[in-house]
Amino acid sequence: MTFTQLEYILAIDTHRHFAKAADACFVTQPTLSMQVGKLEKTLGVKIFDRTHSPVVPTEAGKQILEQAKKILLEKSRVSEIISLKKGLVEGELRIGIIPTLAPYLLPLFVQSFLRKYPKVKLVVFEKTTEALLESLRDSGLDAGILVTPLNEKGLREEVLFYEELLVYVSENNGLFQKTYVLAKEIDPNKLWLLEEGHCFRSQTINLCELFKASRRMSHFDYEAGSFETLRRMVELTDGITILPELATLDFSKKQQGLIRRFRKPSPMREVSMVVRRDFVKERLVKILKDEILICTPDKIKKNKETYIVPL
Repeated sequence: MTFTQLEYILAIDTHRHFAKAADACFVTQPTLSMQVGKLEKTLGVKIFDRTHSPVVPTEAGKQILEQAKKILLEKSRVSEIISLKKGLVEGELRIGIIPTLAPYLLPLFVQSFLRKYPKVKLVVFEKTTEALLESLRDSGLDAGILVTPLNEKGLREEVLFYEELLVYVSENNGLFQKTYVLAKEIDPNKLWLLEEGHCFRSQTINLCELFKASRRMSHFDYEAGSFETLRRMVELTDGITILPELATLDFSKKQQGLIRRFRKPSPMREVSMVVRRDFVKERLVKILKDEILICTPDKIKKNKETYIVPL
């Protein structure tokens, strides 16, 4: 039995497909299949039922996979101890980040992090909150950058910063004339939303109390996949949307003129580093967290925990 064989069976369990698992492990499918076959022969049991599509683990295989996760976790722990003793900052750090943060936060810190720590391989995955939580639970990720609080059992949240939620309003919308906006003043029929699956959508719904408001039937119903689309739709119509502060940092002077703030207490979204409670790469995660905080704009770092909009 080898560590590599254990990594292969965990990859198959993740992808439920031999070819996809081989691609993820950067080996050919025959090589992966051969090593898994050797492991099954050594153990005297079948780990996967290959008659199913997608591939599923056998009952014995499920127990073996759980032990494989523990073994590889302890292996990583040993490597971390050695790096700490040697004073080295090296290794692979696998992080996940949600789509409503990735385009705005990653450019702030990635280049400076890689310059400072050239021996660290930073692997970034952009996924929805639910997908990232699943990867964290399965140890597929070392850390996730998500909007909190999540209050997930077995996970630890370390707040990075608070991001103000801003109103972006068309010049043709009645609220354009106001200096400050109340959530109850927003017409739900003029509000542009992100599509299902984004946690920011649920925050917008909670903030604007859309469950209590009616959205009339219209000839056009559209839910966007990005803040850029929301912004453009507002500019082209008499609509309104909610944007997080980071998404507005590179706005032109004209676009800045379409931003309105909510009346205080200002609504915020809480952005945190999320890790497993038994996570291994403590030093690398701390270094990453510190670099993110260094690169975060001062205005955002000064935001206080006033009114955290629930997810």
